[in-house]
Parts: sequence; C-alpha cells; structure tokens
Amino acid sequence: MNVLVTGGAGFIGGNLAERFARDGHSVTVLDNFDPFYDLDIKHHNVETGREAATDGGGSYELVEGDVRDADLVADLVADADYVYHQAAQAGVRPSVENPRKYHEVNADGTLNILDACRDEGIERFVMASSSSVYGVPRYLPYDEEHPTTPVSPYGASKLSAERYACAYGEVYDFPVVALRYFTVYGPRMRPNMAISNFVSRCMNGEPPIIYGDGTQTRDFTFIDDVVEANVTLLEEDAADGEAVNIGSTDNIEIKTLAEEIRDQLAPDLDLVFEARHDADAEHTHADTSKASELLDYEASHTIREGVSKFIDWYEANREWYEPLVRRS
Repeated sequence: MNVLVTGGAGFIGGNLAERFARDGHSVTVLDNFDPFYDLDIKHHNVETGREAATDGGGSYELVEGDVRDADLVADLVADADYVYHQAAQAGVRPSVENPRKYHEVNADGTLNILDACRDEGIERFVMASSSSVYGVPRYLPYDEEHPTTPVSPYGASKLSAERYACAYGEVYDFPVVALRYFTVYGPRMRPNMAISNFVSRCMNGEPPIIYGDGTQTRDFTFIDDVVEANVTLLEEDAADGEAVNIGSTDNIEIKTLAEEIRDQLAPDLDLVFEARHDADAEHTHADTSKASELLDYEASHTIREGVSKFIDWYEANREWYEPLVRRS
C-alpha cells in the first residue's frame, strides 16, 4: 500500500508512519516541522520511521511542507492509496491567542487534502479528530451522539475539519473516518503534556505542577491503542462516514495521576497548584462502544499500566529525550 501520513513527524503521526513502514508499506510523510515543541523530537521520529522501513521491507519518504500548500498536497495525494491525516496545529491554550492560524491549518489545510482526495479517488481518508469537539459535558462518558459544542478555537477547528471530511465522503463518495482521540500519551509523546511534565519534574526533584485544583478528570489513551485502531482501517472496510471515539475508558483525576507518578519517582515531593486556564476541559471520558462495534477496538492499557510503561521508556531514553522535554 502507498500511505500518506500528514503530520507524520509528530507524535501520533510518527508512530503511525513507523508502524506502516515496519509492516512493509510505502510511506510518505508530510510535515512542516512547526516549532511548537523541540524539533529534535520530530527528527528522532523520522529516523525511527526510516529504521522501521529498513527492518520491515517498506519504504519511507519525508517531504517537508505544509498542508496549506494545495499544490503540494495534490501531488502527494495523487500517489497515495490511503491518506492518514494527522497534521494539525495542536494546543488548546495557544489557540486562544491565535485562533486564525488554527483555522487555517486545521480547517483550510484539511480542505486542501479533501479536495485532492476527491479528485484522485483514494481508498480511504482517515483523520485525527479530538475529544475537544465535545466541549462542556452534558453527561459522561461522551458518546458520539453527545452535542459538539467546543469551548476553544482548537476544538472548533477540529470539529470543522471533521465535519468537512464526513461531508466530502458523503457527497463525493469516498470512504472517510474521523477518529476522536482522547489525550494520547506514551513513548515519544509531546513534551508539553501533563504526563511528560510530571515525570520529568519528579525525576529531577521538582514538584509536579497542577493547573487548577486537580479534580478535573481525563481519559488518557496509550499510543499503541491509537495505532491499532488506525491499522484496522488500513486492513478492513469499517466505519465509513463515521466519527468514532478512541479512548481508554479509564478515567482519572489529574491530582491522582500526579500523586501516582510522584509516589513512584519522588515520594517526598509536594504537589504545586497554579491557576487553571479557562480553555482547559474540566472532564473528558470516552464511551468506546461504537469503536468496539465497528473496529473491534479494545484499549489494552489502563492509565496506570501505560504510565508505568512510559516511565520505563523515559528512563531508558532519558539521555536524548529529557533535555528536549525540559527546554520545550
């Protein structure tokens, strides 16, 4: 298969590109190397993808460019059988400062790819959506019928992209699936996430910082589970035209998460609390019954198991990863 992965040097896209290349597919990665966090992590993802292609008999090509470049996108989609659209301007809080950039990348950029997919007739378009599309919960866990009322420009831009994708699939008759990820974490994760920050600070004798009172809850999803859901859509015809939650169903308070990481690594440290940002979600919790039905999806890691794996990986890769986390 010829697989195009946009945002393929990032955390989720990098893990997908690595898996597809290791499985023997021809992978093209498009990434603009936006300096949202330390770019050396992205370069490491690229090298890991290239090594996977060598080991698995696939191929790996990196194209440095932007989804906002419609001509470039059209050229790349023309050679693809499957498009895995992971590229996005990430970050809820920064989206409040610069909402137009989030719309340009996440909505307009997605439209460029969809236009190319419509014109070329690809096998399937799979996009990364987000739990941020739901906004303030009216009930928990979120199922896919929950109202979508995002409270940040980031969430609004992801919802716009998702709705465009499903509309294009319906009107122009090509398979589209939107996967709504719930706070993905694991090896090579973005350095500005709660889990990576908690682990880094505790390993260096610094107290974890919690924004708010710590009673907010999250449904954290281990990266391997996200990859498996995407691989299913490469191997099987499923969930066409659907938006589907990909979460863990294992909900935890942020304060409890910080305490458990602290207790494993530096039990003498106190927790530090700072002001919560208004755009941060109070609670997220995924109902994954639709994913189970359509994709045979089942999360394989509880938050405690996943965090333990991440800590082990962090310790083994501390020499290169930790300096990047701490300067991002």
